[in-house]
Amino acid sequence: MLPAPLMVSTPGSFAEHTLAVRKPGIIKKVIDTQHYAPEIVAALESFAEEVRSGVAGPLKEATPDRRPWNHALAPWEGRRWMELPWFLAETYFYRRLLEAVRYFHPGPTFLLDPFDPQKRESLGEGLEATARFFDRLPEQAELQAKFMVAARRSLWGNRADLSNITVSASSETDSDEQHRILIDHRMTIWDLLAAGKVRRLDFVADNSGPEILADMGLIGLLLGHNLVREVHLHLKPQPFFVSDTMPKDFRLARRALEALDAPRPHALGALLREAGRAGRLTLHAHPFWSTSGHLTNLPEDLESDLARADLIMLKGDVNYRRLLEDRDWPPTTDLASVTQYMPAPFVTLRTLKAELIVGMREGQAEALRAEDPDWLVNGERGLIQYVAVDR
Repeated sequence: MLPAPLMVSTPGSFAEHTLAVRKPGIIKKVIDTQHYAPEIVAALESFAEEVRSGVAGPLKEATPDRRPWNHALAPWEGRRWMELPWFLAETYFYRRLLEAVRYFHPGPTFLLDPFDPQKRESLGEGLEATARFFDRLPEQAELQAKFMVAARRSLWGNRADLSNITVSASSETDSDEQHRILIDHRMTIWDLLAAGKVRRLDFVADNSGPEILADMGLIGLLLGHNLVREVHLHLKPQPFFVSDTMPKDFRLARRALEALDAPRPHALGALLREAGRAGRLTLHAHPFWSTSGHLTNLPEDLESDLARADLIMLKGDVNYRRLLEDRDWPPTTDLASVTQYMPAPFVTLRTLKAELIVGMREGQAEALRAEDPDWLVNGERGLIQYVAVDR
């Protein structure tokens, strides 16, 4: 029998805090950083009040995704936001926010990213961190050592999450904090890469700004040293979880790298541009990634596409939660045993920002909780967890 889904209604949970505090705060930040007309501001304020204490209403605008979203919400019709499953509540929140700002409505806010000012500020901070990183990185290091550093930096880049401002945005974690990586399968991944077993890598990205810049460093290393033949980068088709990367965010970050007056970041930007032109780096933005769907129910076309990969890299908490259907699994659950449905071998890289984890040793979760009661949600620990799916 499957565990129950994580619920917003669980007293004292991070899910409850997310809906009660963080989501209204996200709406306020959008109002403060954009210049919306009074009627849109009023719609956002009304939406914030609905999230705090009201019933989760259906989508009203006539868009292609209206029916699927309202179908997902139907089992919870008449329930307050605070009574919904956490994953549904979080993902639906962002779709309703887009409706409030008239993102899909012809007019002055059509396709205007409500989070763009926040993303651009975060990108500036990330560029400064990238320049500092390359200044400290020895150019003559062995390729294996470079990979280990790039993968670690990609992992800690996941701290930079604008939807969760309680987590430090720093991705510059020192190597002596190795104990903070609770599961570390980098050596297994390196062995696959070095043996030429990963010709196609599908990389499912998470946040823009510092995180996507760190991801670019890893992708650039893999392409530049022919450790992979091609990378398929999966991004969000629309604004989602504040800082999630859309194609426009990736392109802006790549151009910003190439514009830096620093040789190595500039070279990375140029390498990624040329990889795109050569067909070695392809951007995708499937609608699925901005829905409440789990990886157990991939659309047929996306599943077929991911099945072509030799390795899938899943970044961040949302993808980890999709992987496990956001259920309350025991911490000692074996990840491989519950993810054999995946269409290809995969590795998940996440910093811990949700009350969900598997793959722990007996007693490990209890010991971590005693050491740090917020260990599951404060972004201070991470994992790089590989599963070799049979297919």
